Amino acid sequence: MTNKKIILFALIMMSCSGAPLSPSQPQPASQPGKKEIPEITFKNLSPPYEDYVYFQGSEEYAFRFNSTAFSLINAWWLAESSTLVYADEDFVKPRFSQANLREVHFFDSQNTECYVANNDHFAIVAFRGSEIWKKREKTDLNAMVADLKTNIDIRLTDWEQGGKVHRGFKEALDEVWPDLLPHIKNLHRKGCKIWMTGHSLGAALATLAASRFGNVQGVYTFGSPRVGDGLFRELLKISIYRIVNNDDIVPHIPPSGAYVHVGKMKFIDSNGIIRNSMNENKPLVNEPRDETYGQVNSGRLKKKSFNGFVPAAFRDHVPLLYALHLWNNIIESRQY
Repeated sequence: MTNKKIILFALIMMSCSGAPLSPSQPQPASQPGKKEIPEITFKNLSPPYEDYVYFQGSEEYAFRFNSTAFSLINAWWLAESSTLVYADEDFVKPRFSQANLREVHFFDSQNTECYVANNDHFAIVAFRGSEIWKKREKTDLNAMVADLKTNIDIRLTDWEQGGKVHRGFKEALDEVWPDLLPHIKNLHRKGCKIWMTGHSLGAALATLAASRFGNVQGVYTFGSPRVGDGLFRELLKISIYRIVNNDDIVPHIPPSGAYVHVGKMKFIDSNGIIRNSMNENKPLVNEPRDETYGQVNSGRLKKKSFNGFVPAAFRDHVPLLYALHLWNNIIESRQY
């Protein structure tokens, strides 16, 4: 790795390990039903968020398990799931159950953890992001080192469906796949629609798992890094919606060129509004190109980057903010 890449990676690791973020004032809810966007501090930087009420409103806004088009409701459900799965089993299972996903299975390996929650109609396969994002009473150095090795191994390697992908991500998926595959195959045979999701590293694993399994209804990722090369993107036959929050830095890695993004992007702008492009000054487009993340708003990013100890780019990677912004967009649009 070059010095610039090492520095960038070190900054990301610093943010994930709990360094304080650039302060921002909480944004109060402006209309009934909307949720306040909290100020992100050292105390609430890392998941799990045990005081947060997960899937609040899920009875009114039921998951559209047969959908193929982009749905704010589905995006919100899957953002909630991607945030929830940073917690431990005793916390996760009753929250999924309250959302009428009463069967929950946990799959765990050294580098990969995911939950599969299902009912008779659909299953959500949610991959957990880096262990360094997970707040613990006691630091598990072995888990942190394993995740570090997964994230930093950015060599491209052959992918069985075609093209090349990030070696560390592929090896992490390979660890859990022999146990995970029979379970989701069985659910699919029973008629469950399979949905995959994840935040950060979990987003990359969800992308690879969906490509490998194939029989998925949809994939929504949050703050995803780039996963593979241009041929991998070209040969990908599944529907992916890639959601990026404003200044989130993780979609900027690994570097563009050898790596490209996949799927249709939905961008959460600085006002929390969902757009189809990160460039707010140009007409919206349906399928944005693989833009260099942060290029279009680099002036604003540079101006406030070190307003505090850590740039706002890391604050916007916080998984809870994805769920809150998506919920508020549902209330704004009343999309049913």
